[in-house]
Amino acid sequence: MNHVKTGVKPHSQVLGLVQVALFAALIIILAFTPFLGYIPLGFTRATIIHIPVIIGALLLGPKKGAILGFVFGMTSLINNTMNPTVTSFVFSPFYELGEIHGGIGSIIICFLPRILVGVIPYYVYRFLKEKCQISMSISLGAAGLAGSLTNTLLVMNLIFVFFRDAYAAANNVAAEAVYGFILSIIGINGVPEAIVAAIITAFVGRALLKSKLVIG
Repeated sequence: MNHVKTGVKPHSQVLGLVQVALFAALIIILAFTPFLGYIPLGFTRATIIHIPVIIGALLLGPKKGAILGFVFGMTSLINNTMNPTVTSFVFSPFYELGEIHGGIGSIIICFLPRILVGVIPYYVYRFLKEKCQISMSISLGAAGLAGSLTNTLLVMNLIFVFFRDAYAAANNVAAEAVYGFILSIIGINGVPEAIVAAIITAFVGRALLKSKLVIG
């Protein structure tokens, strides 16, 4: 007798979708709560939104992590279009500052680094934990650090590649000095973000990985 397929997904698959939805909801809440997910600093925005992307990648795997990274990128695009700063053109092709405007480079900057934030930490953790036999807490912390630096370093260097002169003009910096300015942002903004991400990922990730609610 032939069995009719009901279309009901296995429990683990449904649980995985629910977990992705929960992490995506957390990202959206952080992104659109004023001064929480995106903290305006004038010349840029500090963020903690990469942290749920990193933890989501570690718990759910790189494919779902990439989806969460895409959600992160989408919130950045929306925020920089609807609530812009002077440099929002680097994240949104829909925002203009005088003669300066975004373009295809804005889309790449907005999405590529954020998607990789949902991929790289997973492999960093697996490599350190399984291949190098390093403790879970240290491996998680290193994954958090790597995820945060992936976002900061790729975003800032892609800004230099696509918008060097426009970014310099928007920040009243000489074109030849713009990379030094970018390095200062990485140091002042990116390094503290990475340290915070490492600490939170180590503590929260360890607790969740030990929970039976998490699937691989």
